[in-house]
Amino acid sequence: MKKYKVIITGASGMVGKAVMLQCLDSDSITEVLIVNRKPLGIQHSKLKELLLVDFMDLSQVESQLQGFDACFFCAGVSSSGMSEERFHNLTYDLTINFAEIFVKCNPHSLFTYVSGQGTDRTEKSKIMWARVKGKTENKLLSLPFRKAYMFQPNYIHPERGVKSKVKLYNLMYTIFSPFYFLLKLIPNATTSSTSLGNAMINLLDKDYSKDALQNKDINIVGEGKY
Repeated sequence: MKKYKVIITGASGMVGKAVMLQCLDSDSITEVLIVNRKPLGIQHSKLKELLLVDFMDLSQVESQLQGFDACFFCAGVSSSGMSEERFHNLTYDLTINFAEIFVKCNPHSLFTYVSGQGTDRTEKSKIMWARVKGKTENKLLSLPFRKAYMFQPNYIHPERGVKSKVKLYNLMYTIFSPFYFLLKLIPNATTSSTSLGNAMINLLDKDYSKDALQNKDINIVGEGKY
């Protein structure tokens, strides 16, 4: 079994934490570097943390980003109540700046980006977040990674105690939780935080035919059935 070292951003959020938990449990992952603004307060033999005040200034930490096989980029913000300029800065500018430095440090690496279902790669959508996310995906796919995958989930069912930082989302999860077994019967309707984490790990060993993974694809790759 091959062994891998990975970087995860956004581990203080629901998706990032879920990916981190699966990586810590995986026999194929030997080191997990969490890049965050604040410490997580979690202790594990595989886990290391790199705290950044400014994600746009990586000049002093480039050496600490070297020697990794993948970056699972799970950091992100909601566009609710945000201007397009601000959302563009926190989504496109921040992500691409990190990705360009990472691929320079690790030219044969894998990069996964958590986007969202409805992302518009034509960059012409009337929906602001869809345009910005589409622009971000397009740029990431143009960078010289070994492989880059855009995760475009819709409903993600939280497992292993992970929670969203958005109260409204947590309320939604509470409402839908009793009906999750029914939602799973609808093609492409749902995935789980566990499946999403497993899918990212499985892509280290085996490529997938699509560069954009929606819920159905995430479930297939998460189970290793591809």
